[in-house]
Amino acid sequence: MEVIQVTGKHLVDEFHKVPEIIYKKDRNWIPQLRLMIENTFNPAKNGRFKKGDAGRWVLKNDGKLVGRIAAFYDEDYASGYDQPTGCCGFFECINDEEAAFKLFDTARNWLKEQGMEAMDGPVNFDENFFFWGMLKDGFRPQTFGMNYNPPYYNDLFAAYGFKTYYEQYSYSLDITNPDLPDRFWKIAEWVAKKPGYSFEHFSFKNQDRFIRDFIEIHEKAWGNHDNYKPIKFQLLKDLLSGAKIILDEEFIWYAYHNGKPIAFFMQILDLNQILQKLKTGKLSLWKGLKLLYLKKRKTITRCRVIVLGVVPGYQGKGIESAIFHHLKKVMLRKKWYNDMEMSWIGDFNPKMNALFKSFGADRTQTHRTMRYLFDREKEFVRAPIIE
Repeated sequence: MEVIQVTGKHLVDEFHKVPEIIYKKDRNWIPQLRLMIENTFNPAKNGRFKKGDAGRWVLKNDGKLVGRIAAFYDEDYASGYDQPTGCCGFFECINDEEAAFKLFDTARNWLKEQGMEAMDGPVNFDENFFFWGMLKDGFRPQTFGMNYNPPYYNDLFAAYGFKTYYEQYSYSLDITNPDLPDRFWKIAEWVAKKPGYSFEHFSFKNQDRFIRDFIEIHEKAWGNHDNYKPIKFQLLKDLLSGAKIILDEEFIWYAYHNGKPIAFFMQILDLNQILQKLKTGKLSLWKGLKLLYLKKRKTITRCRVIVLGVVPGYQGKGIESAIFHHLKKVMLRKKWYNDMEMSWIGDFNPKMNALFKSFGADRTQTHRTMRYLFDREKEFVRAPIIE
């Protein structure tokens, strides 16, 4: 078997051919957007290259593609743990331990050279709401940005020595369902009408103000997490600019108290429902036009909630319910949307998991982020619970 580092257009093409081989007979698999992945490995598009680096490889056996992997690190992520921690991702492989171990060894050795002492995977060299974690249960077509893999990947990672650092849970909910708990909507309506509270959806026209408000909420709501890192204004602006096709302004909501931002909610459109019909992640001019046509024809019926945060002091006061109160009005007007997937929530966040269950949401699948310590004698510790 031969591991080849990806350099040049031909090898980039082969990197993208690997999943087509692995999932040739799997009806649940939906191709990932090629441009989105290539932007991840483009220093001009991905700001993480300023404090890190990435490499990727394909694996061949007798000249035939049998696997691929990428490895990456950035100083902000690496410094958030007891040992410098890098990552591996975009792993695809035939069901063969020798092949998988060769790929894992390649990623580990490269990360060692960068000064790392552990690797997390399968994850992404980008925000953790895209392509993060390995599917453990709930093998069905995934929503946009969620990883899909064959069940045997779990065995390959475990056999190599990866252990679960945390599990990631996804929930499904139709907030227009009249059977949702009455208590939930009574609280929602009561909070929505309380003096001093206001709710507003995002607009690109005023995006600079909304970005600043999000940064303020993010710092207060997530600042006490062990590996919290501030988000840069320009990074968010670039993300929004490149993600317009999966955004609806009325699906992004802010809550304010006396004019101060206190909560943020964001859901994206499940573009996978169109990509599944196109059967490709490589968008030619024709495929791109067809995508826009299908979107306009209301082919997308599902959304994916990727962020819900409330600053301390306002948690447990029904702010989340009030946001859903306003969102429900939008969903009732846009009747073709009938499913919300809330993904993902880590097992280290019991409050948020309890919150979604209180909404009447059904848990539908589990992903997990795995960790491999290079020092095999070092004690393995799971992600700490958020109190």
